[in-house]
Amino acid sequence: MNTCHRSFQYCCVVILLALLVPALPVLAQTTSASSSTPDQAQILRSTEAFVRNLYAWGPEFKLRLGPMVPSASPDFYLVPIHVTINDQTDTGVVFISKDGKTFLRGEMYDMSSNPFAENLSHLNLEGNPSVGPTNAQVTIVEFSDFQCPHCRDLFRNLKTIETQYPQVRVVYKDFPLTQIHPWTETASIAARCAYIQSPDAFWKVHDAIFENQDLISTENVWEKLVGFAASAGLDAATFKACMTSPEAKKAVEANRADGQALNVNSTPTVFVNGRMLPSADKAALEQSITYELAHPPATPTR
Repeated sequence: MNTCHRSFQYCCVVILLALLVPALPVLAQTTSASSSTPDQAQILRSTEAFVRNLYAWGPEFKLRLGPMVPSASPDFYLVPIHVTINDQTDTGVVFISKDGKTFLRGEMYDMSSNPFAENLSHLNLEGNPSVGPTNAQVTIVEFSDFQCPHCRDLFRNLKTIETQYPQVRVVYKDFPLTQIHPWTETASIAARCAYIQSPDAFWKVHDAIFENQDLISTENVWEKLVGFAASAGLDAATFKACMTSPEAKKAVEANRADGQALNVNSTPTVFVNGRMLPSADKAALEQSITYELAHPPATPTR
């Protein structure tokens, strides 16, 4: 499956947790389950029974609910749900009213704040390749995989968008799906090595990888990447040394961790001023860009 990869391997185990809201970064700030009050404990028990009935989750599905935390609404708790079957686990969240009578599946926002503020806080743009003005009103952040065919489509679409909207900034972040793409991480490390040696050379290597995607294999990837680096004017010895050092790999891993914190589970995934677009669709990109250009933010987006 080359178009995307779900972290839960949904194609193999049908769990229905995709119907729930993905786990949110706010869960990292929760207290331990032992701090639940008796009333909350009862609500958790009732919620588990309701969820099992709603999704027909029998005893083979291992559920863990909680701890409950405040939500954007003073009348609801946010309740994380962890479900495990066949040694695979996924996590989502639901909202439960404080009287324990209403179950809400969906997303809840505080309308007095930027709905994408949480995304923006996890994008971590510093130290990543970019084109366009650093003070741009619109910033596109792409999480991409060099071996992903749809990421190549995004690469081509962004080329035209960069020409159409020179006032827009584009930032590249790695999200190599190593489970399904055997040479993608090597390519990400090579591109990062190009960036470390020369930020301008990064884009030459980046473009060459996507343009030659069908010609690269596990057997020839090293040779191809060294050739792309040479064509970009990089010092060969420095480039090769970087490829075997931990610096570039750590940067790739940091980008992947950022993506995971943002619930990225497929490539390409794009954020336009924090708004997630899990697609390479040019029309969707243009729609978000046009909207953001017409509606200057009240606060900076970076």
